[in-house]
Amino acid sequence: MPKTVLTNVRCFAVGLDLTSNSNKVELTGEVDAKETTNYGSDGYKEVIGGLGSAEISGEGQWEAGDDTKVDDASWSQLGGVGPWSVSANHSATVGGLAYFTRAMRADYTLLAEVGEVAPWTSTAKSSWPLVRGQFAHPPGTIRTATGTGSGLQLGAVPASKRMFAALHVLSAAGTTPSVTARVESAADNTFASPTTRLTFAAATAPGGQILRTDGTAIAHTWWRLAWTITGTTPSFLFAAALGIG
Repeated sequence: MPKTVLTNVRCFAVGLDLTSNSNKVELTGEVDAKETTNYGSDGYKEVIGGLGSAEISGEGQWEAGDDTKVDDASWSQLGGVGPWSVSANHSATVGGLAYFTRAMRADYTLLAEVGEVAPWTSTAKSSWPLVRGQFAHPPGTIRTATGTGSGLQLGAVPASKRMFAALHVLSAAGTTPSVTARVESAADNTFASPTTRLTFAAATAPGGQILRTDGTAIAHTWWRLAWTITGTTPSFLFAAALGIG
């Protein structure tokens, strides 16, 4: 991706798409530096990595009234933990760069001076690693039936590493609608004999889930999202991201 002016950053907070209510998103990842300096350090400090952490902060225009509005979702999520995914200045298209983690909404600030457009600010702090991966399902594509997404060549998962997967269900409609998403892997892009690696719990309303594999090595290099939809005239919007971390 070349140098870019930020015009289309996407941020998904559990089951909320913040795109139309945010004008600033910042993502920070860090590792504590623990000093190990000793008499053999030749007069220079030595450090090793300690605990890692990530933080997502944002701000924008306040709205309230239903679960798709920033106030309703932020208020209900305060202190709660779920998936947060941030794009890199694109429309979260399949294969687009994604940064995501499992995070707790740690604070929420709203309103300001008279005469100003009502603002909000909020911060989420990680409880899982920050993963650099790709979007596996776009947020603007309506799904009404069982299906599979496009394959992504994310590579094999080495031993002690994991495949991470974030799912953001942004809307659900119909009579008793339900979507059960899963992550499949395969040896090549034909997915002739896919293996299910992760399965999300059935979702019937907006919300988010994040899963990871157990650290066992996986030789397959191709990955995709698949889903099963049931109900009467069901309709869903959801976004998903996959990555190895």
